[in-house]
Amino acid sequence: MAQLTTPARTGRRTVRWWRGAVLLLAGVYFLVPLAASFWFSVDDPKGLSLDAYTGLLSAPGFLDSLWLTLGLALVTVVVLLLLLVPALIAVRLGSPKLRPVIDVLCTLPLVVPPVALTAGLIGVLRWGPDYLMDTPFFQTFVFVQDPDFPLVLVIAYVLMALPLAYRALDAGLRSMDVRTLVEAARNCGASWPRAVFTVVLPNLRGALLNASFLTLALVLGEFTAASILGFQPFPVWIYSVGNSQAHMSVAVSILSLLLTWLLLLLLATAGRERHAKTATS
Repeated sequence: MAQLTTPARTGRRTVRWWRGAVLLLAGVYFLVPLAASFWFSVDDPKGLSLDAYTGLLSAPGFLDSLWLTLGLALVTVVVLLLLLVPALIAVRLGSPKLRPVIDVLCTLPLVVPPVALTAGLIGVLRWGPDYLMDTPFFQTFVFVQDPDFPLVLVIAYVLMALPLAYRALDAGLRSMDVRTLVEAARNCGASWPRAVFTVVLPNLRGALLNASFLTLALVLGEFTAASILGFQPFPVWIYSVGNSQAHMSVAVSILSLLLTWLLLLLLATAGRERHAKTATS
């Protein structure tokens, strides 16, 4: 019996050793640049200083750009989910043959560089006032370019995040039989909206969280479109501060990265709790 169990134990030890080595290399790969950046942010000719972190709240434009980015991220997430969730559920329930078409349309932004997408938006924004000056639509072009909350950035972010959110939601829908769940709810007397909201969406919560997090991460780090269009959300503010205050720029970048990691951990924790509740029930 001892001879039969020895190879299995040796195999498990080998797998654990390689797993630990891979995790160690990944930790070194991520933590060494982060530690070097932190050292640069606190290094001062007079000694170690945390002025780059303590002076963030009083830095001009910090809170305004941060709140603007968070607001843009929230609106982008809501718009994406309102567009994708009903469309994907409707396709799976009523028109399965349209799935390849939806797949192509939702992944098409991957082949369009952000610079080209932004250039197209600029062309449309310049074309509108020239041809729609005497129409009610002219105010629409003015409204979407409001510096306090530029909705044109929401349009750009929705297009950029569309493939990521689509893949996350599609993976969630593939993991369950939507038609069977809806038909079971309908047989129990539920209406179509109630069947979707009480049966489908709770089972899709993990995919909704994944799509929301991916969109949030993209908006927090997107620089190209906002910079070219002339607005100043958080990434553009970090770049502008870096031209005059390098230590503060690095400090903000570190905090932004840690915030993204924290959101990822919260998402993973929520997913594990959901899986544990489902398994026990």
